[in-house]
Amino acid sequence: MMLPGVFYALVAGFLGALASSSAKLSLGADYLKEVCETAALQIWAARQENTLVHSVDNTTCYWLHIPLRLLCGGLLFTCNAVMWMFFAKALRHSPSSARATVTTTASNFISSAFLGYVIFGETHVTLWWIGIILTLTGLLVLHGSTPQALQENVAKKD
Repeated sequence: MMLPGVFYALVAGFLGALASSSAKLSLGADYLKEVCETAALQIWAARQENTLVHSVDNTTCYWLHIPLRLLCGGLLFTCNAVMWMFFAKALRHSPSSARATVTTTASNFISSAFLGYVIFGETHVTLWWIGIILTLTGLLVLHGSTPQALQENVAKKD
């Protein structure tokens, strides 16, 4: 039964991508501060719609981004720990370690692309997508083949 192994590998890949995004948020440039300032400006503009002067006190965002970075750092470590737990379960429930590893890697790539687009507005070049297609093709070939040990067990039963 390979379905639980695939599920665990897919979740492990997603958690790895989430951990990477958390690291980028906690250690990267002032992305969280910019998001805070944009949100504060939108809230302020909604309240002061008839006023011509648009200024926002950025000191709140300056201090608020520090706990947000710490929260993202904690999310980084939590996602990594849970990711390793799911990867270990994927290895236990998969017929081969290669299958679990390739599935986790493919899931991580796709999840990274999705999270990068949603959170950071990133886009990827054609060569990156060609690499993903080749990875997914390899994954399909790997999942379509039956491991040698399973073939021998089936032959012995007959």
